[in-house]
Amino acid sequence: MTLQQITLGDLTFDVEVDGPADGPAVLLLHGFPHSRASYADVAPILNGAGFRTITPDQRGYSDGARPADVAGYALPLLAGDALGILDHLGIGSAHVVGHDWGAAVAWYLGARHPERVRTLVALAIPHLDAYQHAFRVDEEQQHGSQYVEMLMAAGSADQFLADDSAGLWAWFAQAGEDILTREQVERYVTKHSRPGVLDAALNWYRANNLLGEPFGFGPVTVPTTFVWSPSDTAVSKLSVEKTQEYVTGPYQLVTLPEISHWQPQQAPEAVAGEILRLAATEQEAAR
Repeated sequence: MTLQQITLGDLTFDVEVDGPADGPAVLLLHGFPHSRASYADVAPILNGAGFRTITPDQRGYSDGARPADVAGYALPLLAGDALGILDHLGIGSAHVVGHDWGAAVAWYLGARHPERVRTLVALAIPHLDAYQHAFRVDEEQQHGSQYVEMLMAAGSADQFLADDSAGLWAWFAQAGEDILTREQVERYVTKHSRPGVLDAALNWYRANNLLGEPFGFGPVTVPTTFVWSPSDTAVSKLSVEKTQEYVTGPYQLVTLPEISHWQPQQAPEAVAGEILRLAATEQEAAR
């Protein structure tokens, strides 16, 4: 593992860069309330297959990249961080993978910056235009989105962190010990209990209201795989089905019926396999 400090303007990101320097680049974007450690079991599989992985702690999660204002977490800025990291490493385009909020950034990059995205693998979270459509018309998605307002509320971080982070422990405990090990939970709780980290992570929700005005990402033209877990109650079936309408490039829906929302941690082999499969398909098509 090689941990680099990459400075973009006045922000400095912690970024793990692994694998052969001349290998195809894979950008791995984590979600909430995770960190780059989400891909601890995925990246080595990709590296073993000859791919170079770039895994940052994103804005708010890196100690040197934590703006105080909510507006500093708007999606265009988050996407700009990803592109800036690639630029710093001299990478013109990459296979982009995102989980949870990282998937939202990945969808944005695929729609707005397709020249930088060789392939897109979105884990758990559908295209946000599809998600927002479902929220407007679908009771299942409305029910599944109830937690969002709680996370956006002022003081929500303090509630999670009260009584030695009891609320944060409970949040992770919902996954079950068969999904997240005690060591993994302790790692995430320790990180988010540090001053300012959880509030910054929650600013992703506050700056990008999933329940508000449509984002209007538009269509994604790059080869795309969406990996869905039916047991993930945060995402309705309609939002999943609607996603294909927002992808004009080659598209595949992969369903993991026995896997929870925590796909990179619970099923690293399956996740890595889908990344490698799509990358191989794109390479073959380019010949």
